[in-house]
Amino acid sequence: MSDDATPRLGLPHLAAGQAQKHVTFNEALSRLDGLVQPAVASRTLTAQPTNPADGTLYLLPADVSGPDWAGRSAGTLMRFEAGAWEALPVQPGFLAWIAGEEVLAVRTDAGWTALSSTFRSLTAALSPRGAATRFEIREQELALAGASVVSTVVIPARAIVLGVSNRTTQAVTGATSYSCGVAGEAGKFGALLGVGPGSANIGVVEPTAYYADTPVILTAAGGPFTGGKVRLSIHLMRFEGGA
Repeated sequence: MSDDATPRLGLPHLAAGQAQKHVTFNEALSRLDGLVQPAVASRTLTAQPTNPADGTLYLLPADVSGPDWAGRSAGTLMRFEAGAWEALPVQPGFLAWIAGEEVLAVRTDAGWTALSSTFRSLTAALSPRGAATRFEIREQELALAGASVVSTVVIPARAIVLGVSNRTTQAVTGATSYSCGVAGEAGKFGALLGVGPGSANIGVVEPTAYYADTPVILTAAGGPFTGGKVRLSIHLMRFEGGA
């Protein structure tokens, strides 16, 4: 970012003794108009519109076309005003309403994603002294090898588990199926699970309390794992004592 602009929003600074200060000031106002409470028309349109309304915003997808859009990176925030397009600077943490999808999106290091997909912990109740009941999802993708694989992401001590879901993200080889569970209960969250890409299971159980940190274990059936990946999602309730 230039020293002549603010570091996060790129708003141009007024210089001491500058002539026609209104030009710089109005440029800053235009950028604020796009960056404050942004409502984006689309994030999938690839062809630059020919006659958009002033103030219209777009998030660019990959492979866009048009004299002002072509060559710009996916995720660029573009604003139109007075016959010209401007790319607005965005930072991780910025939010934008995607009007065409009715989705609130957040900018992350990986790009724009639905804000709801970033929620991993939700406080359901909080006492005045800080005692809390939380719903959480803890995830890990496991690379498979051997007779079984143990997660490093664990069910935390004194949590109640509602279920563990899994999805085969890369074809499992060696085994013909697998089970998902914990030590002593290999199939607690599902057995005979699919090895093909995209195979998924939601292993719902009766609410089960765990009093020590407990890993999830994937156990091969029909032969040891020789490859593949599975993503686990542990769905749980966790409790915190107050002050």
